[in-house]
Amino acid sequence: MPLPLAAPDAPSPAPSRPRLRVGFLLARRFTLSAFANFVDVLRLAADEGDRSRPILCSWRVIAEDAAPVRSSCGVTVGPEEKLGDPSRFDYIVVIGGLIDEGGLPPGEIAFLRRAAARKVPLVGVCTGAFILHRAGLMQGYRCCVSWFHHDDFLEQFDGLVPVSDRLFVEDRDRLTCSGGASSAHLAAHLVDRHIGRAAARKSLHIMIIDEAMAADDPQPGLPLDLKTRDPLVRRALHVLQQNLDAAPGVGEIAARLGVSRRKLERHMREALGLSPAAAFLKVRLAHARFLLARPEHSVTRIAAEAGLCDASHLIRVFRRHEGMTPEAWRQADAAQRAPV
Repeated sequence: MPLPLAAPDAPSPAPSRPRLRVGFLLARRFTLSAFANFVDVLRLAADEGDRSRPILCSWRVIAEDAAPVRSSCGVTVGPEEKLGDPSRFDYIVVIGGLIDEGGLPPGEIAFLRRAAARKVPLVGVCTGAFILHRAGLMQGYRCCVSWFHHDDFLEQFDGLVPVSDRLFVEDRDRLTCSGGASSAHLAAHLVDRHIGRAAARKSLHIMIIDEAMAADDPQPGLPLDLKTRDPLVRRALHVLQQNLDAAPGVGEIAARLGVSRRKLERHMREALGLSPAAAFLKVRLAHARFLLARPEHSVTRIAAEAGLCDASHLIRVFRRHEGMTPEAWRQADAAQRAPV
């Protein structure tokens, strides 16, 4: 039998109140890593060292009943408090998970709507952004989702184009992030705001995260040979990665990023020593090599997935840059991988 929920703490004007108070709603089949990363940043910022006392921060898992919530990996987390008054929190964070199975019960959706009416900022982590949208709480707001779920979002929400080339988005009293490690960076952003940069940096360092990443930093995607710290160039490369089979041109990618083609070309040349077309071709060829290492992929299919028109185009470009045909490269790679 689950333990009964504790009554929610009554709001207190005492000066010892934590500077940052966060309530968590966990969707069915939520992503455990996204939740854990967010909570651990708060935990480490809340006290000296890693003593974990909720002094500067407090965090509570809330729900309409006491039933444990199962994560996508099977681990369950038990709620600590009933929903109560949303105004006792500075932020309410919705941790999403599996798209087909995740969600919140009606009582918790109603709680989110009460929170929005009382101007409590809402945070959607991982597919938590989907949940907020379904609840009617993201109209007129920009929204961030993982590049992995970009197409899923477009399928579910007509006319809404999410941001899927950045770690997180803050638009007034709505914050959304792609999940995974980005939830730690979003939590650090809130810690920086309410407690201080030193506390945010300490949390990330203890978690072996080198430095805080900003909202405009791009989401990590497929491995790239092209490395740069220029955020515009990194975002352009990630936009291409997310749309390889659609073969967007340089002008189209520049338009998606809200910059002129000339500006994108200048940044590319300064950061990489390459034109955008040359850099994008390197990305396409890298993806083609990745697929060639898998024998179940035909050259025709690889050409389509890498955005290289057709097999003839792939063979011609591949021979020019690699000195051999795709099939010859595949055979050489297989021979290199074969046990001696």
